[in-house]
Amino acid sequence: MLEKAIKGSSKYWIWIASLLLIIGVAGLAWMKQLDQGLVITGMSRDVTWGFYIAQFTFLVGVAAGGVMLVLPYYLHDYKAFGRITVLGEFLAIASIVMCLLFIIADMGFPSRLMNVIIYASPDSMLFWDMIVLNGYLFLNILVGWNVLEAERNGVPAKKWVKILALISIPWAFGIHTVTAYLYCGLPGRGFWLSAIIAPRFLASAFAAGPAFLIILATILKKTTGFDSGDKALRTLSKIVCYALIANVFFFICEVFVVFYSQNPEHMDHFIYLFWGTGNLVPFMWASMILMVTGIVLLLIPKYRNNLSLLPWICGIVFIGTWLDKGLGFVTGGFVPNPLHEYTEYAPTALELVISMGIFATGFLVLTLLFKMVVGIKQETGDTTPH
Repeated sequence: MLEKAIKGSSKYWIWIASLLLIIGVAGLAWMKQLDQGLVITGMSRDVTWGFYIAQFTFLVGVAAGGVMLVLPYYLHDYKAFGRITVLGEFLAIASIVMCLLFIIADMGFPSRLMNVIIYASPDSMLFWDMIVLNGYLFLNILVGWNVLEAERNGVPAKKWVKILALISIPWAFGIHTVTAYLYCGLPGRGFWLSAIIAPRFLASAFAAGPAFLIILATILKKTTGFDSGDKALRTLSKIVCYALIANVFFFICEVFVVFYSQNPEHMDHFIYLFWGTGNLVPFMWASMILMVTGIVLLLIPKYRNNLSLLPWICGIVFIGTWLDKGLGFVTGGFVPNPLHEYTEYAPTALELVISMGIFATGFLVLTLLFKMVVGIKQETGDTTPH
């Protein structure tokens, strides 16, 4: 099936070349980081996790969001998702690849990854995060590849493939739950010391992942003619809406607990993010406005069922959740520090270039995988719903 990925129009190859160019430039920036260390980033003694880990956290959610297709299709036999479930699985693969690359970038030197294996410790959340992320990656590779191969051959997928797909459902919940435990298991950081972090992570994941998939499905239809089906997209939009409502509700619950109890250790972080003098204040308010706007638009059937408008609404949702979890959540946990000192953090130019290279790598993987899907669909004459 790989041959499908190396056949395309001039526009396709321009897109591939553009991604490779970004990866090449980012590779040079990463070489400088390998030479000089993490001093090239904006991180410091007080802010030890920055843009890299923030993107890792957000992308784990995008990967987990694919389960909102797998669960209805394999567990409840929801036929409308049959055409795009493999897209959700391949999106999860690309997202996990980016997650792992962001971890490598944050560790400073790739060989340090081996320490997690050589000195494996079940007491460490990082050890379990490695297990669930790699496990979810291989589950989606096996399921997605074999389902596509079976479709190409015109035969049903083997029984063990469905078993692995069912296993991937709780595994998807696990990857973001364990990621949440990396944060809420740190007693010295009041902002993260909350049992609501894991549910919030899952809710935002189930909003951002399907929202991004709706955008991708729309792009595929415009560029390749592959139609995911109106019913599937409208159902996904409802999932995005309900998940986003849950995410905002959990946030309101957190705000109430923090400010009603007047817990300064926890309250100061919210004040810094929303009313402080730091760089994040406009972004956090923008996040809240975008998410609430997304909820209002998705609750109105007239807008939710408009497939021309829906991708733009999903873009609002995706950006809003990214600003919340991919920008403010990590930095907000470090500022102020346990001594109530304020150390500002902003990613450096090299940090952003390396991050752009990782995003480009993820989009390259996603492009090749989606090109295979479209190629197989065109080969079997299944580009439109029956």
